Amino acid sequence: MKPASSSVNGFYAFLAHGVDELERALASNASVSVQFLQRCLALLRSVHVQLVGLVQKLHLPPGEKWLDEYMDESSRIWEACHVLKLGVVGMESYCTAGADMVAALERHHGNPQLLRQAMRAVSACRRAAVGLEEENRVLTETRILPLALRFDEKVPSESKLNGFNGFRGVLHAMRNVSAFLLTVLLWGLVCWWPGCSSSRTTSAAAAMESCFFEPGYMFSIARLQQRVAGEVDGASRRPGILAYEFRRARAGAEDLREEMERGGGRCESGREEMQERVKSLRVWFALLRSGTENIAGQLDDFLDEIVEGRKKLLDICSHR
Repeated sequence: MKPASSSVNGFYAFLAHGVDELERALASNASVSVQFLQRCLALLRSVHVQLVGLVQKLHLPPGEKWLDEYMDESSRIWEACHVLKLGVVGMESYCTAGADMVAALERHHGNPQLLRQAMRAVSACRRAAVGLEEENRVLTETRILPLALRFDEKVPSESKLNGFNGFRGVLHAMRNVSAFLLTVLLWGLVCWWPGCSSSRTTSAAAAMESCFFEPGYMFSIARLQQRVAGEVDGASRRPGILAYEFRRARAGAEDLREEMERGGGRCESGREEMQERVKSLRVWFALLRSGTENIAGQLDDFLDEIVEGRKKLLDICSHR
């Protein structure tokens, strides 16, 4: 086996292993949680780093189309990551409103003035959630949909995939995996939108039949697609943010608001249960905040890695 062929096959095996790990993580947790989204972003970063490292082993001709194709794909990833950053900033603002609400609920203790403050904080948190999802809906229409992220593209011919010592096949694989991972991240942190193929993913069997160059990689991503589609379909049919912690925090705050409005500002279920519900809200908002802060840091690092990768490949070309 030629060194280039061995390196390319190793890249496909790396993809299959990474996607399989995600599928197992989702199967054990059974939700599109912030932790799962962190895993998606970590794999996305690893795929990019692995591809840049692979280029150095393929002895590609400088100044040819392969570099333009890589630059186009890395530009699309760059743009999607900036949209994700906007989503994370909005989520952090919502967490701040949630923390203010929880603090107000914990200190009112039946005091009429503090009770009014608590009600205002609950209403402010609700407005923050509604505003966030509306802003993200617009963001989806103006910034995400034009990117045309697709992860069920028709597999090109074998001769094309073998172009540039197999680089085109590797780039095609990266494009599909990256598009899928970015889509899941956008669904979780920005907005899931109807018709975004959550229920129209290719079957594992079809992927096996269509992928003659690396069936393991295609089978793995098709299986994960089906797993994610099941979670999305079970979570919501309404456009919005799918992160599990966000949905739990928002639903808990909404239920509490409705009950307090019916009870004239007091929780009809009793003070002890009220305390338990507020405690639960505090936990969900804390998990959401810590998770989004982690993702924000990962995104900053990934954007730096994209810049470094593009520079490295340009340097490779300029020194040959």
